[in-house]
Formats: sequence, C-alpha cells, structure tokens
Amino acid sequence: MSKIDDVVSVITCDLEGRIETFSTGAEEMFGYSADEVIGKKRVSIFSPGLVVLGHVSNWLKNARRNKDGYSTRTTFIRKDGSKFAAEFKVTTTKKNGKHIGYCGKTRELPEISPDVTMPKTSITTRIISIVAITRLPFLSATWIPIIAALIWGLNENIFTMNWGTFSLIIIGASCLHLAANTFNDYFDWISGTDQINNDYFLQLSGGSRAIELGLISVKQLFILGTIFLLLSGLMGLGIMLSLGDNYLDLLYYGIAGAFSGYFYTGYPLRLVARRGLGELLIGLNFGPLMTMGTVFAMSGIHSWDAFILGIPLGLLTTAILWINQFPDMKSDEIAGKHHLVVVLGLEKSSWGFLLIIISAFISIIAINYYEIVNNGVLLSLLALPLALILCFRVLRDYDSRKLSMANWATIGIHFITGVLMIVGIRYM
Repeated sequence: MSKIDDVVSVITCDLEGRIETFSTGAEEMFGYSADEVIGKKRVSIFSPGLVVLGHVSNWLKNARRNKDGYSTRTTFIRKDGSKFAAEFKVTTTKKNGKHIGYCGKTRELPEISPDVTMPKTSITTRIISIVAITRLPFLSATWIPIIAALIWGLNENIFTMNWGTFSLIIIGASCLHLAANTFNDYFDWISGTDQINNDYFLQLSGGSRAIELGLISVKQLFILGTIFLLLSGLMGLGIMLSLGDNYLDLLYYGIAGAFSGYFYTGYPLRLVARRGLGELLIGLNFGPLMTMGTVFAMSGIHSWDAFILGIPLGLLTTAILWINQFPDMKSDEIAGKHHLVVVLGLEKSSWGFLLIIISAFISIIAINYYEIVNNGVLLSLLALPLALILCFRVLRDYDSRKLSMANWATIGIHFITGVLMIVGIRYM
C-alpha cells in the first residue's frame, strides 16, 4: 500500500457547511492548513460548483436518513486547483441528540482518473447554475412594475398598445436588472464582503455565491455585467427611435438606471454603504422610476401620476432588499458596507421591515383615495394578512436561521401584491 493510500481526510462542518475541524490528513490531501479554513471556509470549496449544486444536497439528505451515513465516489479539488478521484463518506454529527452538522471522511483513489468519478451534471443543474449566476428570480421586481404601468396607462388612455415597444422595454429593463445583479456580485467579491460572509449558505445571502462555487470567474462576471448593460442600452436606442421629437428624454431614465445598477455597489460611490442611500435608490428605481419610465417609453409623456403609481411596489422591493441584508449584516459591517440594517441592528431593523410593509399597503390606499388609480387596486389588500404574518415571523426570527423562509416569502408578497394590483386595475 502506497503512502497516499494511508491518508484519510476527516472534516467536520456545521449546518451551513462552515468547517469546524480539519485533520492532518485533510491538510495533506487538500493542500490547505487548518488555520486557513477552520471558521473561514465552507466545505463547498473542495468540490466543483456544478457538483455542489447538483449532488451535495442529495448526499446530505441520504446521510440524514441513514444512521451509517452515505458513501459515494466523487471528484474533489485541491487548493492548487488540481482535481483527484476519491472515496467519500458523509455522516451526521449530533449533540445531545440534536443534529448540528456533518462529518466527511475522504480517501484518495490515485489509480483512478478524476474524470471517471466526476458526477454527471444534468441539464437541470446547468440551468440552476445560470439562475444562480444571474439571480433570475429577482426579475419579478422589474416585470411587475412595468406590467402595472402598462395596464394603468392603457386604462387611462395615455397610449395604445405597441407590442414592439413593450418588448424592448421588458428586455431592456431585464438586462439592466441583470447587470445590476452581476455588478453587485462582482464588487462585493473584490471588496471582500462575500468572502467574509459565512451565514445562511445558499439562502439569499452573500449574493449568488457563483464565484465562490467556481461557476464563473471574477473577470467573466464583470464581462457578463457589461454585456447586460450594453444590451440594455441597445434596447433603449430601439425605444428612442419610436418616440419622435422628445426621444432624448429617455436618456434621463436610462442613465438613472445604469448609474444605480453600477454604483449601487461599484466604486468609488458604493451607494449601498451610505446609510440609507442604497435603500432609497432601490425603492425609486424598482418603483416610481420604473413605472414613470415605462409610461414615457410607451407614450413620450412624463407622468407624475405614473411616478406615484410605483410607490407601493418600490416599497415592497425595498422590503426584499431590507430582509436580504439581515443574514449579511455581520460581514457587511466588517467590510464597511453600512446600509441601514447595519446601522440599526437586527432587532430595530425587524421593526423597520414592518414599517416598510405597512407603508406599502397604506400607499396603495392613498393612490386610490387621491384617484391616481381606480378602485380595483384595492384588490391587492388581500395580500395584507399574509404580509402581516410575514412581519410577525421577522420580528420573532430576526436573528435565527429560520429567517431564510422570510427572505423567500418577501419576494412572494411583492409578487402576489403586484399581480393583484395588475388584475384589479385591469378588470375591476
């Protein structure tokens, strides 16, 4: 038996995948020292990103179901980037009968090529990787206000339907949103913010985790953001050609969106770190400016009523941003990213979340009362009980891992409320 056959790596981690113990064999096998990884890295760094996305959760599920754990052959990655084939077994770790983490034991298989043991990647996993890199689910925050503004403008006879222009608006705004997402990840990575973040793995914290998982390089992420920004600009040029004499006014909306998307986390302004300016920017861009810009793109008319129409949706988008800052608070504070959740702390911020949600629904009543929009918009108040239940859970779980469900639920509240607004305005 060769020396390498005698080496066994033993690594334990908590439920988030944060490394807690790292044996001498692990140091020899993976090339990291214990000091480099304990409390600082996750076990995901040892596997290709597509394996993490497509297989690891199933391995852990099987380990929880079987008292003897789960064994498989897979391919791991050393610190120097080289890959090797290995026999791997994962078991659960418990304290006083409570599941607290996992223990992985690895034995290298030097006689086998790492290509042979590489788990197969399904088409679904590749799609998930694209979703992870771009954070596609958040696009609802762009689509809802655009569609709401379209329906409102048609009801008010401000313009007639033009599917060509509408398509350019949807594609352009979506590309601008995706550019903001990718630039956000890029700047949070180069600033060190995401490397510090060890909380709520894959639970809407620390951005997409795409660089950490090796799904895309830092340079590629910046290039992708730039491509999205250029595509958005091209869509804007197409809209300008349809606007007539005041086509240049569209630049006001385009520049505002591009500026916000880049400098929200981009240097030298890094607006997210400026005690509330980032939250204000998100609320304006994904609410009033989105609805006002849509109406202008469709009609060539600057409508302040359209601006006011977007306030409820802007507040609900701010709520999404707000709650997603909770699990990032500690790492953001260390990295100097002083948004309002960092400034206020988690407990006060949980009440701030309630205030934002209540303000959103009050603004729905207000825009109806002042006859900005018809009575149908009140249909969206059906989402209020769900929103209040969500607020209760945030107040209760603001410093708990259970909060991750509230992160997803806030996106749901935004979507449900927005859809009800659209349906109400159109059909009631």
